[in-house]
Amino acid sequence: MKVLVTCPPMLGMIDNFRPIFEQHSVELTTPGVVQTLSVEELTRLVPQHDGWIIGDDPATHEVFAAGKAGRLKAAVKWGVGVDNVDFAACRALGIQIANTPDMFGNEVADIAMGYVIALAREIFEIDLGVRAGEWPKPRGISLAGKVVALVGFGDIGKATAKRLLAAGMRVIVYDPNVQVSPKLAVESATWPEHVEEADFIVITCSLTPSSRYMVNTEVLEIAKRGVRIVNVGRGPVICEPDLVAALRSGKVYSAALDVFEDEPLPLNSPLRRLSRCLFGSHNASNTVDAVERTSHIAIQKLFNCLGIHS
Repeated sequence: MKVLVTCPPMLGMIDNFRPIFEQHSVELTTPGVVQTLSVEELTRLVPQHDGWIIGDDPATHEVFAAGKAGRLKAAVKWGVGVDNVDFAACRALGIQIANTPDMFGNEVADIAMGYVIALAREIFEIDLGVRAGEWPKPRGISLAGKVVALVGFGDIGKATAKRLLAAGMRVIVYDPNVQVSPKLAVESATWPEHVEEADFIVITCSLTPSSRYMVNTEVLEIAKRGVRIVNVGRGPVICEPDLVAALRSGKVYSAALDVFEDEPLPLNSPLRRLSRCLFGSHNASNTVDAVERTSHIAIQKLFNCLGIHS
């Protein structure tokens, strides 16, 4: 048996998992991956393997068809987001496919809350100033009493809401697929109702046809002037050119983005030239604990699909 792993967080700790594969005489392929491999690279590599642990790679019909023509029997999507995987293609081709839902709620929520605090208190400006030999003292805003439009109320959204509520913030939740629990003192609305009340827009949702570009010029025009935006969901939930324009005009005061439409963020992206942007590297879930937990589950699911018994 041969297994391909293309998930960067798992690859970063791959030596922890090699003994599991060796114990079952499974040969492991671990290419160097910054964020994703290309379709061309995948159509060359995937057919050589019986199993594939997928990161955020373009796991398209073309890739799976190439895999089916070779050795591929099963695949597991590592992590929460599944918008990059063509599950219908797997079913049509007879390839077993699984994923690892609800893995990173607390980890990603920690980063989301960290970004909210950083934007509120302009920590990025202070850091840059001190590094430059200055001693800046920007006046930030307090969190207590501020309003958050929280887009997405799944595992990550619920964990984020708990942190926002603990800071004394009012949270308005937008998620057509999830009922609000009375255990959390949040409000529910239909997007973009009440967005004009929000001091922060925090995105934790997955990418679906309905969520693509849901933060756009039309929404930003009705948003409060000086709104701050955090995205730990998926890049294309925000229309980046519209965000750039809103940042330049001051309608959006600042933004913290862990995810982008194109990853890694292109060197020529106009976002790079905007000083009130705080960038991540699609790394919100990447803790030792979370990678260990998720990788063990992904391996077990793949082994089950391949008929490898622990």
